[in-house]
Amino acid sequence: MITDEIWEQIESALTKAKHSRAGAPPAMSDREFMEAVLYLNRTGCPWRDLPPELGYWHAVYMRFRRWQERGVWKRLWQEMQGGHFAGARELMMDSTTVRAHQHAAGAPKKTLPIRLSDALEGD
Repeated sequence: MITDEIWEQIESALTKAKHSRAGAPPAMSDREFMEAVLYLNRTGCPWRDLPPELGYWHAVYMRFRRWQERGVWKRLWQEMQGGHFAGARELMMDSTTVRAHQHAAGAPKKTLPIRLSDALEGD
């Protein structure tokens, strides 16, 4: 979960990245939304499996997509490259901390289709 101290720093960067406050205010605060997005990132679960206490999955998904289309995520990343977050650029991770998608393992191997002419030649 995002601590109050960290949120103060993120909030200032987010305010700059969002540029405008056009439209109706969302039912979910920016902090709640970021908690939901970070939960999805941490667990690797599908959007539909977002716990109800973190918000309605479709509302979180649509807001995520709107931010993506408007470039908010890109500007937020750029804004967080300096100041309080400069150390985050040096963050290292190895394969033991990266979770594969749940469908990444156990799938049957794909095989090439056998052509009828190849099958007949084998007789």
